[in-house]
Amino acid sequence: MPDDADWRPVLNRSIVLRYDHIRDADLLLMPERAVRLSGQGGHVLRLCDGRRTVADIIAELAEAFPDAPLADEVPAFLDRIRAEGWLR
Repeated sequence: MPDDADWRPVLNRSIVLRYDHIRDADLLLMPERAVRLSGQGGHVLRLCDGRRTVADIIAELAEAFPDAPLADEVPAFLDRIRAEGWLR
């Protein structure tokens, strides 16, 4: 597992992030399963392109959400998604 300071998260190849207009929600689509994301989960995962570090993602989100506790919430969210096996 990469050092979190250098980790550049990206969705696993078998997983696709899509916005569902009917449900008005972001979905993670994977073989034989779909997961509906709540809140800004889709916004965060769209920044997980394998080029940005977690710090880069937090900095970019801070521009849109300046008062949010991103330094705690974003790594915790990404760790949960990684624990599911959806990020590498």
